[in-house]
Amino acid sequence: MFELLREDLVAVEQELGRDSASSVSTITEIAEYLREGGGKRIRPSLLLLAAHLLGYSGPGAIRLGAVVEMVHTATLVHDDIIDGAETRRGRPSPNTKWGNEKCVLAGDWLYMQAFRVALDEKNLRVLDLLIGLTQQMVEGELLQIQKLGKAVSEAEYYDLIFRKTACLFSVSMRLGAVLAGATEAQEASLASYGRCVGLAFQIVDDVLDLTATEEVLGKPVASDLREGKATLAVIHSIDHGTARDRQTIQRVLDDRSFEYVSREQIREILVRNGSVEYAMVAADRYAEQSRVALASLPDSDFKRALLWVPDFVVAREK
Repeated sequence: MFELLREDLVAVEQELGRDSASSVSTITEIAEYLREGGGKRIRPSLLLLAAHLLGYSGPGAIRLGAVVEMVHTATLVHDDIIDGAETRRGRPSPNTKWGNEKCVLAGDWLYMQAFRVALDEKNLRVLDLLIGLTQQMVEGELLQIQKLGKAVSEAEYYDLIFRKTACLFSVSMRLGAVLAGATEAQEASLASYGRCVGLAFQIVDDVLDLTATEEVLGKPVASDLREGKATLAVIHSIDHGTARDRQTIQRVLDDRSFEYVSREQIREILVRNGSVEYAMVAADRYAEQSRVALASLPDSDFKRALLWVPDFVVAREK
């Protein structure tokens, strides 16, 4: 997929460099630091593939590819502040380097800059999608704060990860479809694909938070649980484990630390209850649903790349 989009992704990276420059040096420094931190660029890639799949090739896809990446970056900046994160992708998080005050404003600037660049498309549908997306993501963050330390239901978990993650995947696909002048049915199929891939992506992300090593993740293991967030594998163990299991997990959620319960104890509970496997089965299920969503769309290298993405999302190690 990345080979297929090589030139486009180079152009998106150049666009990001231009769009992230501000007359205020601190904003430019923070934006550049985040851009240099890497990332998979999966959201711009999905937008590009959706547009190309339906026959569009033009500067709008590059511009909007940079827009969705800026929106994603802005959410990361704000998330790190809210979570009190000290590292991201193996480096000090921006709030650790520049402080919360500067970073929250830099995140705000990135949101506004994304909308400003999107205005160049002169397309109200594009702006409508981006406004709805931003509202969903902010609502998701607020809902998550309300539920910190609580054993949420699976339905609540899926609502949260749609708002925080899958919505941006879905809108990235919709934006590519809009650029290509897609039919309503085509746009709906691509949006469904994005939603399912996004849900699979976040489920796997949450599993890796519990099972990977700090060296691979680039941040502390089980940081979600320490922050009071109950993710799918944890919810499964709360619902299907022993009363002692529930008490042990709730202790971490209450304390927001591993002072009295170790990470190894939590991992043992999850393994014993088959909770990690349960979460990965759910991720596989959404990956398959995403492939089914593309069934009615024309065959091409771009469609084959989209069919490969779910495998990449589920099999990744960080």
